[in-house]
Amino acid sequence: MIPIILKDGSVYEVPAGTSWMEAAAGLSRKLAKEALVARVDGDKEDLNRKACPEKKVEFLTFADEEGRAVYRHTSAHLLAQAVKRLFPETKLAIGPAIADGFYYDFDAERPFTTEDLSLIEKEMEKIKRDDYPVIRQEVTSEEATALFEEQGEPYKVELIRDLPADSQVSIYKQGEFVDLCLGPHLPSTGKIGAVKLLSVAGAYWRGNENNKMLQRIYGTSFPKKKELDEYLQFLEEAKRRDHRKLGQELDL
Repeated sequence: MIPIILKDGSVYEVPAGTSWMEAAAGLSRKLAKEALVARVDGDKEDLNRKACPEKKVEFLTFADEEGRAVYRHTSAHLLAQAVKRLFPETKLAIGPAIADGFYYDFDAERPFTTEDLSLIEKEMEKIKRDDYPVIRQEVTSEEATALFEEQGEPYKVELIRDLPADSQVSIYKQGEFVDLCLGPHLPSTGKIGAVKLLSVAGAYWRGNENNKMLQRIYGTSFPKKKELDEYLQFLEEAKRRDHRKLGQELDL
């Protein structure tokens, strides 16, 4: 048995080799369902990593800002996997979590349409149902460069080459999909609940107008469809208020 220290300072013992996810399940059924990521001595770790003795751990949920960020970052990977399935020639750029959602930047052969977003959403639903484990792997920068060169992902290769030559690089795999990422992520794709793709916009690679214009797909995600529906209703009401305000300003 190894001791871990909980948020309240109490000590909880788990068998050696126990994952953080298993430790959360041992504490309560509710926590097992809601935990998204472990904060270990201040650093966030994937729940499927092994628990370390004498470490202080806090299990973050969607109620925590950092938990929501991890949830939506994994949602961005879900989006990228769906896009690569439907549009294999598309090149991947970056896909972070943002306030109230996420986005991913793509270099695609043609502009994404509203119909494309609908198809992508359906593919994301399939990936969720298949519940692929999200697996972290650490490789050398040379190995990562070779991997993404083989996959024809020039933007990933550029990001790796900006790192020090002796850097350890983390990649995340889910099913056939591989992405360059610091993490952490949810334990599996099935952990994501309700997802909605909201819009497409242009975005320069790395925010530099001298670089190529990419396509940025915005989306959001919530554990429950009811929460998603309430958020979408909020967006619609905000849009209506803006239109009324604009009409008054233009004396319409």
